[in-house]
Amino acid sequence: MSVEDREEFLAGPHVGILGVDDPRDGAGPLLVPLWYSYRPGGLVTIQTGRETIKARLIRDAGRFSLCAQDESAPYRYVSVEGPVVAVEDPLPPAEREELAHRYLDADTAAAYLAANEPQLADDVLIRMRPQRWRTADFAAFAKEFEQ
Repeated sequence: MSVEDREEFLAGPHVGILGVDDPRDGAGPLLVPLWYSYRPGGLVTIQTGRETIKARLIRDAGRFSLCAQDESAPYRYVSVEGPVVAVEDPLPPAEREELAHRYLDADTAAAYLAANEPQLADDVLIRMRPQRWRTADFAAFAKEFEQ
């Protein structure tokens, strides 16, 4: 993918898979799905509970990876990895609302935010600067089989 294509793809509302090193007992990396936000040329932003395993591992590692994919053919994915450049605690309410509205329609987002207010109050915002990109777009490969 071109730089523009990969950044536009990552900016779409995909569920991301977060990866962070988990050195506990040889566990291997922690991989979990989550919502994220990204604007081309900017930072990857995630939110999580301040005392979750995710948050603790990210604080310890100082970096994380995120992969987003298109699950319909022709398949595409973008993964980014880089250092944490900011942790905002507490999570700014505007950021919480923006993320909910990125993934949910207006009514559902409002209901989600109201129903989860106590849990969301314990969230922090973590920003990562993409340093390493990996991408694939299988559209060209798929064209070989069209006919």
